Amino acid sequence: MFLALHGGAGEDGRIQAVLDLAGLAYTGSNHIASATAMDKDLSKRLFRAAGVPTADWLMAPVRERDVAVALGWPVVVKPNKQGSTVGLSIVREARELSAALQLAGRYDDEVMIERFVPGRELTVGILDGAALPVGEIITRGEVFDYQAKYQKGAAREIFPAELPSAAAAEVRQLALQAHQALKLGVYSRIDFRMDPQGRFWCLEANSLPGMTAASLLPQAAKVAGIEFAQLVERICRGARLTRR
Repeated sequence: MFLALHGGAGEDGRIQAVLDLAGLAYTGSNHIASATAMDKDLSKRLFRAAGVPTADWLMAPVRERDVAVALGWPVVVKPNKQGSTVGLSIVREARELSAALQLAGRYDDEVMIERFVPGRELTVGILDGAALPVGEIITRGEVFDYQAKYQKGAAREIFPAELPSAAAAEVRQLALQAHQALKLGVYSRIDFRMDPQGRFWCLEANSLPGMTAASLLPQAAKVAGIEFAQLVERICRGARLTRR
């Protein structure tokens, strides 16, 4: 089974668990790793344990005062277990917090409040245990939101990203550490912010990144000399090897 599902039951391990019970091989990560990657709170804890920097966060319910003291403003409020930045808000002051929590709460029973990291949006694909070239996403807004991801022309994607070689090597290594910390499968995509001081902050891991020829992971693979058909074949071969 070649999985090209995003969010919900398609990416949180439920479909993977059903396929495991049916004895079917499938692409992507197993049900445990898929669920772990979808749970942002849990994955951030594992990132930190593996030495991968990630922004400070709190889980709702929280008081405005606690957010101000622990995180400061602005913050990002988002569902803990969702994809495609659905239900995400940037909150700049205390009076905006309640509405953002209510919005995120429509999509999940757990809501995360995370320190906002300004800077450049970077992404690193992982394939067969190696990090692919770094990509950069340039959007009109402050985050790579749902509209920027799915509306044509709303974002510009640059592969490889214009980074000094040492910085590119550093973020690729951090991506590999994040992938390994969650025990992800043959491929994944790890997203980062690079702040104005040049520090990298891991945002999240995608256990089933987009797989059209124009998606981020295939773009990174192409820069590495791997054409789309080759990429798909390697993913399929990896799935068969891991689930014999």
